[in-house]
Amino acid sequence: MKKLSARRRHPLAAVVVLLLALAATGGLYAAFAPAGKAQADETAQSLAIEEGKKLYTVGCASCHGTGGQGTTDGPSLVGVGAAAVDFQVGTGRMPAQQPGAQVPKKKNIYSQAEIDQLAAYVASLGPGPSVPTEKQYSPEGADIARGGDLFRTNCAQCHNFTGEGGALTHGKFAPSLEGVSQKHIYEAMQTGPQNMPSFPDTTMPEKEKKDIIAYINSVNGDETPTPGGFALGGLGPVSEGLFGWIFGLGSLIAVAVWVAAHTAKAKKS
Repeated sequence: MKKLSARRRHPLAAVVVLLLALAATGGLYAAFAPAGKAQADETAQSLAIEEGKKLYTVGCASCHGTGGQGTTDGPSLVGVGAAAVDFQVGTGRMPAQQPGAQVPKKKNIYSQAEIDQLAAYVASLGPGPSVPTEKQYSPEGADIARGGDLFRTNCAQCHNFTGEGGALTHGKFAPSLEGVSQKHIYEAMQTGPQNMPSFPDTTMPEKEKKDIIAYINSVNGDETPTPGGFALGGLGPVSEGLFGWIFGLGSLIAVAVWVAAHTAKAKKS
C-alpha cells in the first residue's frame, strides 16, 4: 500500500499536462499559421497580377507594349513601380486619349480595385516605388513652415509658389495642385510623372514630403486668409500689379471720358 501511495500522482499533475498540451498546440499554430497566411497572401497577389495583366492587355498594351517594354507611342513601364500606375491611372491621365506634349488630368475610368490590379501587374515587371500608406502621406504633425521653404526651393519654379501651376515650354505645363489628393501628391514626388523630376526618399526624405503636402493643404485651403485681398490665383505681385494698372487705370480713364462728354453736352444745352 505504501508503494501505491508513493506512486500516486500529484493533484496538480493533470493541470501541468494540460498546460503543456496547450503550449504545444500554440507552438504548432505559431509554426504553421504564418506560413499559411503567407501562402494566402502570395495567392492573392498572384491573382491580382493575373487580373491586372488582363486589364493591361486591353487598355495599355497598344502603347506600352505587350510586356511593358514600351513602343514609339509609349515609354517602358519596367521599373516604374506601383506608385506610378496608381498616380497616372488614378488621376485619369492614363489611358491617354491621344499622344501629345503632356497628358492632362481627366475623369478616371477604373475602379480602385482595378487600379490596384494594374499596379500589381506593372510592379511585377520590375522593382519600383510602391503605393504609399496613409501614414506616409498624412500631414499630421508636419512642419508647414518648413514645407513652404521646401516647396519654394524645389517646386515653385513650375507650380507657382502657391501651387496654382504654370506654363512650360513646347506645349507643356505644370498643373495646379489645388484639389489633388495627398496620396497623389506624394506619388508624384516619388515617381516624377511626365515633365516633373522625381524626389525619391534618398533625395527628399518622407518627413520632407509630408511637410510639403501640409504646406500645399494650407495655402489652398478654403479658410486660408488672403491679407492682400483678391489674390488673382496667387500669380504674384507683377501680374497683380499689371492687372491693377491696366484695369484700374483703364477704368479711371473711361470714367473721366464719360464725365467730360456729359459735361460738354450739359454746357451746349
